[in-house]
Amino acid sequence: MVVENMADERKKEKRALIRALMQAEAEINKTEREKEAADKRIKQIKSSRTYQTAGPVKKFRTGQDDAQEITLLREELDKVKKELEETKEALHLSKLDSRSMNSVKVRHSVREMKNDARLLDYIEGAVREKRQHDENYIDALTYAARLFMHERDELREAVYSTLLQGFKIEDIPEFMMREALTGSLQLKQAASFRASLNMRIRQHQLTGGLPEYVLDDKQAAYAFIDKLAIRRPWTLDKTYKADELPLEPRTVVKPRDGAGARGVYLIHDFNDIIDLKRARAIDSKEALTASMKTDIESGWVEEDDWMMEELIMEDRENKIPGSDIKFYCFYGEVGLVLEIKRYPELKYCWWTADGERVHTGKYDNDPFKGAGVSWEEIEMAQKISKEIPAPFIRIDFLRSEDGLVFGEFTPKPGNYDEFDTETDQWMGDMYLEAEGRLFLDLMEQKTFVF
Repeated sequence: MVVENMADERKKEKRALIRALMQAEAEINKTEREKEAADKRIKQIKSSRTYQTAGPVKKFRTGQDDAQEITLLREELDKVKKELEETKEALHLSKLDSRSMNSVKVRHSVREMKNDARLLDYIEGAVREKRQHDENYIDALTYAARLFMHERDELREAVYSTLLQGFKIEDIPEFMMREALTGSLQLKQAASFRASLNMRIRQHQLTGGLPEYVLDDKQAAYAFIDKLAIRRPWTLDKTYKADELPLEPRTVVKPRDGAGARGVYLIHDFNDIIDLKRARAIDSKEALTASMKTDIESGWVEEDDWMMEELIMEDRENKIPGSDIKFYCFYGEVGLVLEIKRYPELKYCWWTADGERVHTGKYDNDPFKGAGVSWEEIEMAQKISKEIPAPFIRIDFLRSEDGLVFGEFTPKPGNYDEFDTETDQWMGDMYLEAEGRLFLDLMEQKTFVF
């Protein structure tokens, strides 16, 4: 009986292995079909070899011992699984190059790799593929440009202008830059607000103490804005831990170092508190303290270090908090103005300094028609930015019942990489122009009250 039971168990195990092998082979066939549709480049992974459902089973000689068959099945299954993983990995890498892929499909593909616990390998492979991909394109485009180096001026300029659309600034070959410097070739596509801010952050890493990053601290920002006699909220001199926070009507509680509306609470009264980020009401100090601790635990707020300041209201009677008015300033010039209403629902509106509503590719899903800003308010922002020796700074205000009230300086706006190409290039030009104006002022030994 024991022997029979062992034999039955072996048969069950063998059947299970055969089923798993057949399933793995079916997955390979399915993956192969997806792979061919996604990209023909990975055909070399599996050329003419095709696994038939019963293929591996036919290899076994009649009368072989069950244990030996199981061992062979396991080896075959391991081999097939390895092939399947290699096929899947190549498929995911090839999808990035597929012209039919959009961002949703790409993200789904990446998530699949994470779910398969192979994301790190995938990332390393994707980085290698992208580098080689970029090198190939840069080489091809550069060679194409060289072919027109000695053509007549108008033809060369037309070709170079077209080629510039495929180059990042660091990819443009020297002979094309020489053409831009001495001829009429325009480098409009080369400017980038995103790239400029990225390099500024790298500069901050290398040198530290850049003026706009000094002003990123709220206390330093208030001290600076006081020197310019610009209205700001009154604030308490000290900061508090969540458990120690005194509750005062008509105040705002916010993190000492925060971003956006995360951790910002509007205290109208002891039992009338608004969590601005979540757009919800809180009815007690205990609930407020619990919410603040949740902000810290979730990573929304980095430290248990909170400040209190005056509550700025756009309509105090109807309890409408001040709208955010954010000026994108380029050393004395305003490029864009972002108007935000946060309560009872979040809404965005973009303006140019000329008062024109625009779309920027960022927050464009559901824009609203805001109130805009006056020319006097534009001039105030420009005046402030001209006193900061930096090419770019965002200056944030709150709209009160009787005008704008300074909020904070923002050297690195959140998600600045989401602007569309046209806006990114336009603000990239503004950044470069601001650098030029700042350099000339420094050459003339302009002093700053910084």
